[in-house]
Amino acid sequence: MQDRLAVLQSPARYTQGRHATRSLGAELQQVGLSGPVLILTSSAPQRLLADTWEQSLNEAGITYQIELFGGECTLAEIDRIGAIAKAAGSNVIVGAGGGKVLDTSRAVAANLDLAAVNCPTTASSDAPCSALSVVYTETGAFAEYRFYPANPRLVLVDSAVVAQAPTRLLVSGIGDALATWWEAKTVREAYSLNQLGGVPTQTGTALARLCFDLLLANGADAVRAATDNVVTPALEKIIEANTLLSGLGFESGGLAAAHSVHNGLTTQPETHEYLHGEKVSFGLIAQLVLEGRPRADLDEVLGLSVGIGLPVTLGELGIPNPSVEQIRTIATRSLADGETIHNEPFEVSVADLSDAIIAADASGRASQA
Repeated sequence: MQDRLAVLQSPARYTQGRHATRSLGAELQQVGLSGPVLILTSSAPQRLLADTWEQSLNEAGITYQIELFGGECTLAEIDRIGAIAKAAGSNVIVGAGGGKVLDTSRAVAANLDLAAVNCPTTASSDAPCSALSVVYTETGAFAEYRFYPANPRLVLVDSAVVAQAPTRLLVSGIGDALATWWEAKTVREAYSLNQLGGVPTQTGTALARLCFDLLLANGADAVRAATDNVVTPALEKIIEANTLLSGLGFESGGLAAAHSVHNGLTTQPETHEYLHGEKVSFGLIAQLVLEGRPRADLDEVLGLSVGIGLPVTLGELGIPNPSVEQIRTIATRSLADGETIHNEPFEVSVADLSDAIIAADASGRASQA
């Protein structure tokens, strides 16, 4: 049997702060990158940042062009952007926007063996620092994870831009990050493999724990700052937790049931309007119930979630009165081959998970009483 090696992986460079976009050209040079650059973005970031990109990249002597994202990270969209990048002779793919923009940009960079640079304009997920993409079908259902040999060369986060984004996106990012510690803890306890195919390092697990501690200490204050569109120390800490620590923690620490339940929830069309982190946060509650964690742990997670407005019930994800068949469908998809729920330290049946989902929903409703 081959030895199990401990593995940790990370972006080459992470830069965060107020007006960081002004330094994009210099940061690209710092990691040895030059043009032509293809910037994949959405209309809102383009309106907000186009002038800053022009000034920063022109000062660095880097040529670039901008392409608008089609709205979903699908195989067709990855191929479309790839064809544009090839025609432009691009050397670097910069994703500037939300998680799906960044997932698509990383997929294009990997397909063409180009440098990937991520400039998230929200702190809505831990995608920016990772070496994978979540690919969806044309109808918005989860299709597959795509894994890459390297993380982005540069992740640049402009805190002033994040502060202007809808508060719901920051809250969703907290929901995604909230699961990081509990999934990493499960993977370590089960001696399962992380997302890199190795066992977690002590460092990877410790980063996941630091992520959770920052969320508990700063989450509510950061949400208030984001509501007022201001940058505060609490917001900076939560941006780092949502983006860097959760990114390193999930990838090098590992995933378990929470993200699998997210994937199961995508089988229900009613959930498609809800964000990744909103579904993961409910998946975490189901995981804690499934694992039989102490009530104090569940209450701690529920307390933070309810306090900042994360969904804690199926009704808050568009399924107020789920049928037995709906629950079973969610559980069955969550247990598909290759799902991270199989990192749990025990075998999980459809019946086990169905009951945990129902009990999680009941716990969520009780926490709101």
